[in-house]
Amino acid sequence: MTEMTKKVLLDICKKLELYRTPELNDKLFLHYKGFRRVENLEEYTGLKCLYLEGNGLQKIEGLENQKEMRSLFLQENCIEKIEGLDSMIHLDSINLNQNFVSKIENLGALKKLQTLQLQRNNLKKIEDLKGLLECPSIMCLDMQNNKIDDPAVLDLLVKMPNLRVLYLKGNPFIKKVRFYRKNVINMFPGLKYLDDRPVFDEDRSRAVAWCTGFEK
Repeated sequence: MTEMTKKVLLDICKKLELYRTPELNDKLFLHYKGFRRVENLEEYTGLKCLYLEGNGLQKIEGLENQKEMRSLFLQENCIEKIEGLDSMIHLDSINLNQNFVSKIENLGALKKLQTLQLQRNNLKKIEDLKGLLECPSIMCLDMQNNKIDDPAVLDLLVKMPNLRVLYLKGNPFIKKVRFYRKNVINMFPGLKYLDDRPVFDEDRSRAVAWCTGFEK
């Protein structure tokens, strides 16, 4: 286990030829270092991109001073709860793939968030997904390979006004939705990409025709 001390952070900056003055750095590479906690980043106030994937992080913390953050990479950790993001009002994307998140919450302050990645987490119940509606700016949502079993998830997601890219494959509910792809395309008129391929105008026309009973 490695502690995220000020000296360790400075040594990483030196090794990667980043600025030795913390506040001048707009990106910081702290991935696969064996860190268990995020700490001592108070002076790194200019960060716009932070790589923290592949550590043993159990909690999102220590990021209160990162008010300029645009992209946050937290995949492949042990995080159970979405929290500690309120100060990042400019955050555009967050990657939480391969963690243990069981509820989507605490996104209300992220008015500019466009991409949320939650592949391979512990999402199950519709009630635990309602936090998505607190963040209508989301355009790209990845919830592949979770444990969502209720097809009513589609009725929830359709309330997201700016959704353009959606990844849902690998969830049990898909097997319960007849003609899944056609139905989803029909339900989401603004969708440009679904799971493994784009949604072309021709795809949409066929899906709409099929769902209204006038298959061409």
